[in-house]
Amino acid sequence: MKKLIAIAAIAVFALPLCAATASSDMVTVDDVADDLSVDEDNGLEVKVDAPRKNVALWPAFIAIWDFPETPDLVGLRITVPYSTKQENVTGVDFGLWGRSEYFEGVQFNVLRNDVRDSCAGIQFGCYNSVARGDLFGIQVGLWNESQSHRGAQFGAINVSGDSQGVQIGLINRSETMYGFQIGLINIIRDAEFQFMPIVNIGF
Repeated sequence: MKKLIAIAAIAVFALPLCAATASSDMVTVDDVADDLSVDEDNGLEVKVDAPRKNVALWPAFIAIWDFPETPDLVGLRITVPYSTKQENVTGVDFGLWGRSEYFEGVQFNVLRNDVRDSCAGIQFGCYNSVARGDLFGIQVGLWNESQSHRGAQFGAINVSGDSQGVQIGLINRSETMYGFQIGLINIIRDAEFQFMPIVNIGF
């Protein structure tokens, strides 16, 4: 009889403790609702955080070739024979061939200046490219290309998607243009006069 009383007493104290532990581990509707937002017009909407750009805790100040391999470089990069392992470069690029995701400053690479996303500054070289983003500045070379540019392109061939500024070269081509082109062949694809020799104006 004493054993039964002892077991009953333990059960009385253990049940509330187990219930409290279980309730703390349970996922409730309120917990889920905190992570979701309800739009009256569109119904349930899940919030998803945008991916963050890769940023180093402390940037490098000088790079030669592919060393160091770092997300951020602030200073001088010597691209001999090439440099492709620094993602965000701010400063001066000098050598043969330099590639980065983002660039702010001056690039002087004899063979190619290659910026994948956006560039603010000046590019000097045989082949200058801002493939998927915006160019804010100047390109000077044999072949200049950008997804969009705000500034000037000087070269034998200038190619851009959306242009605001000036293109001067033998062949100038732009999908849209707010500015003017000077060259032997000038093409603005969305203009009323798509092809004009010598001078073409977009507005």
